[in-house]
Amino acid sequence: MVRVLVAEDSRTVRELITAILRADPEIRIAGEAKNGAEALAMTKSLRPDVVTMDINMPVMDGFEATKRIMIEVPTPIIIVSGSLDVREVEVSMQALRLGALALVAKPVGPGSPEFDEASRQLVWTVKAMAEVRVVHHWPVRTAAGSRPEAGKPPTAPTKTRAVAVAASTGGPAALAHLLSRLPADFPVPILVVQHMTKGFVHGLVAWLNTLCGPRVKVAEDGERLLPSVVYVAGDDGHLGVASSTHIAVSRESPMDGHRPSASHLFASVGRAFGASATAIVLTGMGRDGVAGLDAVRNAGGRVIVQDAATSVVFGMPGAVVEAGLADAILSLSAIGDYLIALAEAPQANTRNQETRWSESSSSKTAPPRPSG
Repeated sequence: MVRVLVAEDSRTVRELITAILRADPEIRIAGEAKNGAEALAMTKSLRPDVVTMDINMPVMDGFEATKRIMIEVPTPIIIVSGSLDVREVEVSMQALRLGALALVAKPVGPGSPEFDEASRQLVWTVKAMAEVRVVHHWPVRTAAGSRPEAGKPPTAPTKTRAVAVAASTGGPAALAHLLSRLPADFPVPILVVQHMTKGFVHGLVAWLNTLCGPRVKVAEDGERLLPSVVYVAGDDGHLGVASSTHIAVSRESPMDGHRPSASHLFASVGRAFGASATAIVLTGMGRDGVAGLDAVRNAGGRVIVQDAATSVVFGMPGAVVEAGLADAILSLSAIGDYLIALAEAPQANTRNQETRWSESSSSKTAPPRPSG
């Protein structure tokens, strides 16, 4: 039984959410909060398995409530946003960076043709996030505009000419952490598939642009691949490359239920860039990406996965490791350092260097999960 605290100031929306969740026999409503202050207090007293959190609430908003909960009583939090306004989505993304696990749209009314699908998505997300172990997110104090200090990068093998990244649960915060480590003039294009609810990708891109050196944009079919640009897959279209110079957005059938699919991206980049392709699998649930990584490995490219210690969910990275496709298992911070080394590598070396780096890094004490 999954016990859920619903935090929502609108009585109508709160009743709709609780009705959807109560319809599932494996979910029980532990409590209902009308504002962030109540959500914080009730999370402490009721200890629910999951909190669904609205952002715009009186007394204390969902952003502040999320921050306080993750510091004082870490609990899986799902942000339930009622607006696709870029500014509100950016605030929701900040909440994810503070430790919230997922972002979903507020369900539409029963009269809408999208009601059944939205209800299934909400119920599935609640159940899935109840299984995630969360940790304390202590407030981080850094000077304005400061960036994390890079450690010593590993010896790099073949110079990379394209980086393909896949992420799901916990991905927005991981992407922010990773991309913020890269310089604005990072000399390689980066292509990203981030699984998220339809309608939120433009807010994700706007938020990442406030944090990252390289420019971040939604990928468009036929546009030219440029260095120092991060191309994020849009809603309901596969992201890939038509060649080593141009992007291709496809409406082909979903792969393993996903469109955009990380497997599609990896296979496309592997074919186009061969040994100079780098695939990265970040935190996330499921196995998306595994099916496409053979194209990268068979062409001589490299596959890097985020380690369990810094992943919110080790599902996607773990599936790659289990399939024997990972060249290196690195902390989130080390992946950024490694990308810089790959982009600057002067010539080809052997993959054994990557193995040595993976072994040496795994022997060190893993850093805490990044909170931003």
